[in-house]
Amino acid sequence: MRVLLVEDDLRVSAGLASALRRRGHEVVQALTAAEAAEAEPVDLILLDMNLPDRDGLEVCRRIRQHNEEVAIIAVTARAEEHDRVAGLRAGADDYVVKPFSMVELQARIDAVMRRTGRAVRAAAALQIGPLRIDVDARRVWIREREVALSRKEFDLLVALARQAGTVVPRDRLQLEVWQTTWATRHNLDVHVAALRGKLENPQLVETVRGVGYRLRVD
Repeated sequence: MRVLLVEDDLRVSAGLASALRRRGHEVVQALTAAEAAEAEPVDLILLDMNLPDRDGLEVCRRIRQHNEEVAIIAVTARAEEHDRVAGLRAGADDYVVKPFSMVELQARIDAVMRRTGRAVRAAAALQIGPLRIDVDARRVWIREREVALSRKEFDLLVALARQAGTVVPRDRLQLEVWQTTWATRHNLDVHVAALRGKLENPQLVETVRGVGYRLRVD
């Protein structure tokens, strides 16, 4: 997904852009409202409400007037209710208050894209080496052998397969599979162990200590 990040703090912008790219998003950065106005079309705008050259609410209104389709998440340090309401009335689809975690931001991005019908449809079939996944039919094969998985095991495998070869953090897996970051560490580990036991090669799912898990592609 293509994201326009409008944030005038260089340190914050760099860190946030890096985190978004690690999650597979293409990121365009703008430091001012003027730069944002010149950016190419995107799927989502993360719009800081405290810009140096123009009020964020005005920017949000102008964006919404010219583009009814783009998703907008207002980002600000102002947590008062009237500020949130003003942002939503200006055309934002959601509002996130600094400081926030990437888990929360990604959850809000996913929710906004689903709610507004702007989500990019993920591939219905995934092939990683000998592993083949039919996402729509919820079926899995290792070469020609079909593997029977529970609902959560299947969701866990798809979450790993969509980012095959890269480490998927534990909290990201918990959010995608259980829709919460409050799932216990033991719960995730048990499902990973069960998934490994059903795959032809248990080493397909690697543990990256202190971070999460990775589905091997070699």
